[in-house]
Amino acid sequence: MNNHDLLIYNTLTRTKQKFVPLQPGHVGMYVCGPTVYGDAHLGHARPAVTFDLVFRYLKHLGYKVRYVRNITDVGHLEHDADEGEDKIAKKARLEQLEPMEVAQHYTNRFNDAMKKLNVLPPSIEPHATGHIIEQEQLVQQIFDAGYAYESNGSVYFDVEKYNKDHHYGILSGRNLDDVRDASRELDGVGEKRNQADFALWKKAQPEHIMRWPSPWGDGFPGWHCECTAMGRKYLGDTFDIHGGGLDLIFPHHECEIAQAVAAQGKQMVRYWMHNNMITINGKKMGKSYNNFITLDEFFTGSHPLLQQAYSPMTIRFFILQAHYRSTVDFSNEALQASAKGLERLMEGIKQLERIEPQATGTVGKEFAEKLSADCYAALDDDFNSPIAISHLFDACRTINQLADKKASITPEGLEALKAAFSTFCFDILGLASEANGNAGREEAFGQAIDLLLNIRAQAKANKDWATSDRIRNELSALGFEVKDTKDGATWRLNK
Repeated sequence: MNNHDLLIYNTLTRTKQKFVPLQPGHVGMYVCGPTVYGDAHLGHARPAVTFDLVFRYLKHLGYKVRYVRNITDVGHLEHDADEGEDKIAKKARLEQLEPMEVAQHYTNRFNDAMKKLNVLPPSIEPHATGHIIEQEQLVQQIFDAGYAYESNGSVYFDVEKYNKDHHYGILSGRNLDDVRDASRELDGVGEKRNQADFALWKKAQPEHIMRWPSPWGDGFPGWHCECTAMGRKYLGDTFDIHGGGLDLIFPHHECEIAQAVAAQGKQMVRYWMHNNMITINGKKMGKSYNNFITLDEFFTGSHPLLQQAYSPMTIRFFILQAHYRSTVDFSNEALQASAKGLERLMEGIKQLERIEPQATGTVGKEFAEKLSADCYAALDDDFNSPIAISHLFDACRTINQLADKKASITPEGLEALKAAFSTFCFDILGLASEANGNAGREEAFGQAIDLLLNIRAQAKANKDWATSDRIRNELSALGFEVKDTKDGATWRLNK
């Protein structure tokens, strides 16, 4: 398999633990996906990129990974998990569409944005509406185990009874009294025995569009049911990793734990992983706060808070430059720094293609081997992408020395260094060398500049200084830095 001692911070134990999959060589991973009633924003990009890195790295280590990321297209209510109008149904009513038209439209938009960010598609992308039967079966199992009760056509989870037999709050660190104190007075709370109880199945009111028959009457599943039901269906009663944003720890993931234990008598998930938030002016970025910037707005620069457009790879690099468990605060300055950092990294990779190896080079294969070992050590330590990136930046200094003929590298060393950068930058970090995923145009662009420099070199050889200076000056005016060396001219684009 591999000899990597991969450590994962487990939110449940609040410690880093050595990752040992349930089944050798195989990993089951479930990540909470989007609620599809609006365009994806930067807050959606962070978990997508975070768990894309996890997915990529586990596969790189040789694991066969089944990655499940759900689509929430029912049951996510407007006011909280139990009350209010379904967000997709509301959008459908306002726009006079079928709810599934709304869900499909924004699912397509989300997946298009993920493709631009170079996020790999999951192994399975189940929809909540496609798994109503499994959710009803889950509710019935909880009912049969004695941890649910029916009230006015709805079914609620009996948190107080569950807490007596198990412990409600093991993931978030809350106790039941804290939950009671934090609960708000809600419409319909009279249906519940306790404010802390949460809906497993909600009775559909006459005006409610999305509804299904059940043993308890027409209705729809509670939000928390979908991930438990679909996770068990595709990954089994116990699986390795469950991920999502930090904001899902309570109540969503706490309720998932309670549902699974109530239904099957044991924990469903072995390692809980949570990425931290992206904030704006210190406040979580999200639709509920009306302070979000959509990914399309970032890509086009069309939001008033943006000073410019930012490429998908800049957004991806911005996210990867921070450890997934740390908070990231949005600012134009931070994104501009990320754009420059990404350009520096990509320029280093381009320089590798221009370097001529020497049989007696001062840099050998050992340099690339140490770079790889350092990057692996960083990623083995809870997927520490910023440390891995810092090692790649350090290597770029050596690449610049090689390009400037201040050092030399052996053929074996050059090939090993190319392989290391390709592995960590492209395969694992998921970066791309072009801003918008158009490698063909970028290659043609570079070839055109090289052609101009060849014409300039011929002009210099013919002592046509006017043409030589004109090409250099006009390229400089367009933002190109041209450097003459004893072996010819090199160029880079300054942004």
